[in-house]
Amino acid sequence: MFWYNLSKLILKNRRTWLALLFVTTIFMGFMASKITMSYELARILPKSDENFKIYEDFKKRFGEDGNVMVIAIESDKIYQLETFNQWYDLGKKIKNIDGIKNVLSNANLFGIEKDSIDKKFNFPPLVATRPTTQAEIDTLKAKIDRLPFYKGVIYSNEGNAHLMAVTFDQKKLNSKGRITISKEIQAAAEEFGEKNNIKVHFSGMPFIRTNFISKVSAEMIKFLGLAFIVTIGILYLFLRSFRTVLYAALLVLISVIWSVGYIVLFGYKITILTGLIPPLIIVIGIPNTIFLVNKYQEEFLKHGDKMRALAVSIEKIGKATFLANVTTFIGFFVFYFTGSPLLLEFGLVASICVMSTWAISLILIPILFSYSAAPSDKNVRHLDNKNITQFLSFVNRIVHTKRTVLYWFIGILTVVFTVGMTQLKAIGYIVDDLPKNDPIYSDLKFIEKHFHGIVPFEVVIDTKKENGVLNPQVLNKIKIMQREFAKYDDFTNPISLVEAIKLVYQGYRGGDPKYFQLPGALELQKLAEYVGTVKGKENLATPFIDSTKQFTRVSFQCGDAGTVRLRQLVETLQPKIDTIFNYDKDAKQWLPKEEQIEAKITGNGVVFMKGNDYLLQNLIESTMWAIFLICIVMATQFFDVRMILISTIPSIIPLIITAGVMGYFGIPLKPTTILVFSIAFGISSDGTIYFLTKYKDEIKHHSKTVSEAITETIMYTGISMFYTAFILFFGFGIFAVSNFKGTVYLGSLIAITLLMGMIANLILLPALLMTLDSKRKK
Repeated sequence: MFWYNLSKLILKNRRTWLALLFVTTIFMGFMASKITMSYELARILPKSDENFKIYEDFKKRFGEDGNVMVIAIESDKIYQLETFNQWYDLGKKIKNIDGIKNVLSNANLFGIEKDSIDKKFNFPPLVATRPTTQAEIDTLKAKIDRLPFYKGVIYSNEGNAHLMAVTFDQKKLNSKGRITISKEIQAAAEEFGEKNNIKVHFSGMPFIRTNFISKVSAEMIKFLGLAFIVTIGILYLFLRSFRTVLYAALLVLISVIWSVGYIVLFGYKITILTGLIPPLIIVIGIPNTIFLVNKYQEEFLKHGDKMRALAVSIEKIGKATFLANVTTFIGFFVFYFTGSPLLLEFGLVASICVMSTWAISLILIPILFSYSAAPSDKNVRHLDNKNITQFLSFVNRIVHTKRTVLYWFIGILTVVFTVGMTQLKAIGYIVDDLPKNDPIYSDLKFIEKHFHGIVPFEVVIDTKKENGVLNPQVLNKIKIMQREFAKYDDFTNPISLVEAIKLVYQGYRGGDPKYFQLPGALELQKLAEYVGTVKGKENLATPFIDSTKQFTRVSFQCGDAGTVRLRQLVETLQPKIDTIFNYDKDAKQWLPKEEQIEAKITGNGVVFMKGNDYLLQNLIESTMWAIFLICIVMATQFFDVRMILISTIPSIIPLIITAGVMGYFGIPLKPTTILVFSIAFGISSDGTIYFLTKYKDEIKHHSKTVSEAITETIMYTGISMFYTAFILFFGFGIFAVSNFKGTVYLGSLIAITLLMGMIANLILLPALLMTLDSKRKK
């Protein structure tokens, strides 16, 4: 009765509804015009997570750890006068760019000299002015070679690769201006490379993030266009009606405007996930149009009354599409409960957009057709497509006569792909969304080869006491910890208070490299007399200790080794760190809790690894919740345990096949690929609902036998399901042309899953109904 009344309400107030849609779309369009890109790191961990709290506290105390862009070269010409001067000029040019805080390279290093009279250290630049002779550069190289502090930091251990570290200002780092800055730096560095015939490599978190953002922006526009062309093109190919295609185009245009408007209304920005919502809505919105149009035209053929046919299509298809879109809504909305801001934003906006698109289609499409001419013979010809009819007749024969063979085939298929599931691996990389031939990927590998990597890996130390970090025992423990890290090839040389003191001590002892070491307690007391080691603008220790000298940091960089390796490193090193700082070897016992030092591993790389693990755990739970909630939706419609089982199996088997494909082809489980299962299950369940709703209607209102009802449902619903499956398959298939491997996997796997879902809903679902419902009737 509700759906009957709704159809009357829509058709009797057509102008009011159109005016309401127009005004709302104008408002949403205004909001959409304010959309901005997110230039911050993706927020994956919830605020309540301990690792997130440690990292946020670290950033508040020491600043962003991922704010250094790296320019690297491999050349034996760097210490030739002309080349060196151009390298020197490049550093100066980059330093003058607004938004750049500092530039460090072998062309602007500082040395250290002891001033015994004033009891202080001076830090004279090694290159005071632009060199004019080769002798000056030769002298400079000799000085640098005597400063181990810089080895592995600005030049490789082998000495053939050189690095320029560009530090971004924090405000610019998280703004749109970072794109312009990054491009300026890249252009200037590439000009240097061309002049000197040297290959220039770029990396660092700011550079990687900036390029990711630019690619996300470009891909959103690309996929909007592709999704529109592909879905509308296939729709015309099937329906052969410009009018229907025009109405569908208007529907998706309004839905896209609303989707971007919602992102702004909720205070969100475009991320790698929210950027997928507009093209997804285009793909998901078209099936509503197909079912409405097909039902309208089918009803019109029965009696020739246009308004009556539209009322029936709203009444019958409105309910079926509502339930179908609710399952899709659930498939997206479960991400809201992951606790991850990244997924929460995506799940909330996408789920609301799904239901909004359904509401818009239910109102807009019938109203537009009510003002149009009645369907002609040409318009309804697609309902009797011979090729599709022959395919559906073949399906009907299998369902009625080959069910045993079908069950054996499905069973064997399920076992084969279940074996494939066992080969699934969960691993993620910071740049694994990029193909290996992408310059960002190849440049990162160059940096890893010569400098171990650019992924920040930090140890933050809380001594629990003011001036605690200057305690000789604490400094010695930091030195021991650094030695432990040195046993792993994954890490760069550390940058820390200990390293700064070693450099100062080298200067204190006249600059001899053999004194680049942590001095004993007595020598440390002598160093403390030199105020330059304690305070002052040029204090080397400033980046490593807080104002109270209670906290310090030890900074490493590591390669993009993947979440599995990072997890191994953290799980191995954290217990060793705890032991170094808090276990008394002489007493063979742990220090009292009040005397213990808290030393925790954190940093960009660690948070990425923890976030990846968190997502995988929560997304698996979300998929289970999606299956459970969709089963509840089925239960509210059929009130039969067997029907719930029947309706669930055809949607679960495609998931098993997809997981098996991932296992056999080595596609890893990671945040982008795990999304496939709940989204695909939600959309695949749409076909199940369409089929079961029609089947139930044939049994209940037309008094047909199970066999007759199955045949009628296959032949009628199958056409719309066939059209929908093709649009969804190619609609999601467009993501295969993405520059991000994760997006390629997401689109391709969902496309495969939905195609398998359509086949399961057309063949396996009716076969199960024939078997179980026939037995029940007997």
